[in-house]
Amino acid sequence: MAYCIMKNTLLILAFLLTLSCSFKENKSEKAELLSDLLQSATWVDLTYSFDENSVYWPTNVPYTHDTVFYGINDQGYFYSSFKFSAEEHGGTHFDAPIHFGENQNTIEKVPLKQLKGPGVVVNVSEKAMNNPDYLFTVDDFMVWEEKHGLIPEGAIILVYSGHGKYYYDKEKYLGTNLTGPEAVPELHFPGLSPEAALWLCEERNINAIGLDTPSIDYGQSTDFMAHRILCAHGKTIYENVANLDQLPEEGTFIIALPMKIKGGSGSPLRIVAVI
Repeated sequence: MAYCIMKNTLLILAFLLTLSCSFKENKSEKAELLSDLLQSATWVDLTYSFDENSVYWPTNVPYTHDTVFYGINDQGYFYSSFKFSAEEHGGTHFDAPIHFGENQNTIEKVPLKQLKGPGVVVNVSEKAMNNPDYLFTVDDFMVWEEKHGLIPEGAIILVYSGHGKYYYDKEKYLGTNLTGPEAVPELHFPGLSPEAALWLCEERNINAIGLDTPSIDYGQSTDFMAHRILCAHGKTIYENVANLDQLPEEGTFIIALPMKIKGGSGSPLRIVAVI
């Protein structure tokens, strides 16, 4: 079964590359085959809906959604329109390299090739659920490689800590119900160790890393070194990712499309896995 899943994923990758680069006569057949593969695949939404329950950093302004008009208008037909406001970093969202990397890419400058890739799901839930301050280590990624081989080029790594089960319970998810600056020292949730961040940047060629917690740095971080290392190396980051328990450790293809905010350091993210 795992072989079949991986085979389909590799076929999708191959045809995506072929369709983007090839202008041969058989491109229509390849497009048809790619369409059939995508139609028969399972798609998993890894995005939380944005609403009043969306998790934001305690010092950030939370998401709001207001009605402009809803109902029958003066011309006699139904019409609805709404407005929303939010800081860039909250809910399921995307960190551009500029977030912690001086002179790095803003949202609109991140190349499309960096927004997709083979999924690598690293399950550290057994360790992280017993320790809210757990730091993902190089060994955690090497355990995955012992099972599945080297992390592939251009991979999107998704770390499943199990912490996402608390997303709608902010005290458990963040470690505190406080808001504002006084909440920050009380934050407790797992994150990526600086050593592992550097290893992923220097020893593996990944496109991005995401996880099911509010930040790539663990809650008690004061220097945000994982952010700083990843962003300085031009990597993108996904936070508050949903439904990682529904994914196999290998055999997925990830597509992560942020709102294209010119000059943005981050944005709401719609991320999906193709199995």
